[in-house]
Amino acid sequence: MNVRAWLGLLLLVALGWWWSPLSPRRQHAPDRAPGASFASCPRPPGVLPGDPPLQSPVPDAMPPFRLRAATLVPLAGFSVDATVLAREDYQLGRESELSPTDLALGWGAMAAPGMAERLHVTQSARWYEYRWTGEAPLPPAQIARSSANMHMIPADDAVAMALHQVDDGDRVRIEGWLVQADAPDGWHWRSSTTRDDTGAGACEVVYVCAITRM
Repeated sequence: MNVRAWLGLLLLVALGWWWSPLSPRRQHAPDRAPGASFASCPRPPGVLPGDPPLQSPVPDAMPPFRLRAATLVPLAGFSVDATVLAREDYQLGRESELSPTDLALGWGAMAAPGMAERLHVTQSARWYEYRWTGEAPLPPAQIARSSANMHMIPADDAVAMALHQVDDGDRVRIEGWLVQADAPDGWHWRSSTTRDDTGAGACEVVYVCAITRM
């Protein structure tokens, strides 16, 4: 391999590292709307370790979160203690203006070590897929009820950086709000509010107040 080819390879490796979750580059939350004034993201009731995701009512007086790209209307409080089956970062598409990362999360039996490898979990185009060879490691209905692809919207730069550092196989605790995003031009992006659905519209859109690697 000549010098030019080596330099090209090194450049590709450097670019891959720079845009990977291991990169030290500064991460930012979506900009707030001009003139918006709201308190920092209030945390909803927290899930107990090992329990299924906890969904809670929105307080009557809770205002929407006004961001530059869209206004986020809270639909429910949300807290989850889960294992990261896969993660995917996005830079293109309308959704990426709010959510830079999707996490495919598993809880209960889906949080068992090695489950992602047994299921061959992959993500693309804001979807996640899982496949298996031979006998399914769990009943398919249980897999669907105990995992989900979730679109993460970081509430501030600290959350954005914490999200950036999450990797496959990590156990994480996430607290925030399931939201509907309403843009001024009429574009909408609505979260699922149940863990039992599948297919289009089944992903959670989460405005993340806090994310912790356990």
